[in-house]
Amino acid sequence: MNDEELRVHFEELKKELDGKIDDEQLMKELNTYLNEYRVTAEAAKRGIKRKYGADGSSSFMTADTISKKIEELKGTEMNVDITAKAVYVDRKQITVRGTPKTIVSGILGDETGTAPFTIWEGENVNLEKGRVYLFKNAYTKLWNDRVQINLGSRGKVEMAEGVRVDVPERTVAMESTEIKIGDIKEGSGNVTVTGRIISVEERNITVKGEPKIVYSGIMADDSGKIQFSAWNDYGLKEGETVCVKNAYIRAWRGIPQLNLGDKCEVNRVDDSFGEITLSASKKTIADIISIGGGLDLSVTGTIVDLRAGSGLIWRCPECNRSVLNGECTTHGKVEPIADLRMKLILDDGTGAISAMVNRQDTERLTGVTLEAAEGLAKARGDSEMVAKEIAGIMMMKMVTFTGNVLSDDFGPMMIVSKAVIEDIDVTAEAEKLYNEVEAAL
Repeated sequence: MNDEELRVHFEELKKELDGKIDDEQLMKELNTYLNEYRVTAEAAKRGIKRKYGADGSSSFMTADTISKKIEELKGTEMNVDITAKAVYVDRKQITVRGTPKTIVSGILGDETGTAPFTIWEGENVNLEKGRVYLFKNAYTKLWNDRVQINLGSRGKVEMAEGVRVDVPERTVAMESTEIKIGDIKEGSGNVTVTGRIISVEERNITVKGEPKIVYSGIMADDSGKIQFSAWNDYGLKEGETVCVKNAYIRAWRGIPQLNLGDKCEVNRVDDSFGEITLSASKKTIADIISIGGGLDLSVTGTIVDLRAGSGLIWRCPECNRSVLNGECTTHGKVEPIADLRMKLILDDGTGAISAMVNRQDTERLTGVTLEAAEGLAKARGDSEMVAKEIAGIMMMKMVTFTGNVLSDDFGPMMIVSKAVIEDIDVTAEAEKLYNEVEAAL
């Protein structure tokens, strides 16, 4: 989007945000959404207004916060206080625009229900499972029709001293929904799944200073594959077929995971699948967007854009993160290592998805080696020439990508493990199109 078009949206946002963000930062964020993440103008404005306190429509939220129970949340609240018990807590490191960041996530519950939460500024936040907390100035959104509670830079979490919250028992097995593995997505709730154990392993971990064993692996049916985890020993063995009742779904960056908890029931059943193919599950991009993410998926489409950050890049030798001007956000000044990659937009007619292609596949698909890329950048005095060269080769190519698909607020992204350029019979495709048009007249 050019500067003139950016300025129109900038002025609209500036008026609605009423000084809540300085002009330079506002223009920077707007440019990132529109020209780097390639989202629509409406989605960009909605995201910025949500981040800085607007309700996503046309007015800025200035009213005091209100308190709500979890079942009262609609997924559109911008300033809400929630008193609830931490049913599950997880603390992890993520990387945002090359910078490491600590977030705290999990599940909150009160007497009306439960909901997932994320604290985006979690560096100095320590939550304890089973304790009751007051989340102040939280905001909510919907993901796969389920409310999520978020705490941003304006929010605060406090211990709710002397407050008792009784969270009802998790939904019992008779309310579990029977579902195929390929149809599972985040928010599926309690499920009953029948599948074959493809792999299983024991892992020794430490929880609150105590050693624990968790059993994990891959389960598959004739529609797809899914990771599973079990805290109890159900005696699962590779190759057997089981019916898992009342399991529950959690997702990591959009990839659904099957969890076998205390309420779960596991039965051995007759195997009716025959030979289950372990090849990637073929999906349309619309399917992927609906599910949110998944393991070992395959999609065919046309490359319509090469995103910023493609071509010749430099990585930290310690953590492998990309570096700028020889400086890593974690390790400071380093001697960087050259690498080659593509960040593409793939469109199959049902939707569009981002795809990250590694050096090996980039070299194979384009014929541009890392050594050639370094030589070109040195000769032209501009590393951007490498991305332009690659774009000229790859744009409008039809490809089949296979890999794992992750999701975040900007949509799904495939980490490509296999890439194939499809041969197109132009004459045959033209005749097919002509026949379809003629039949429609």
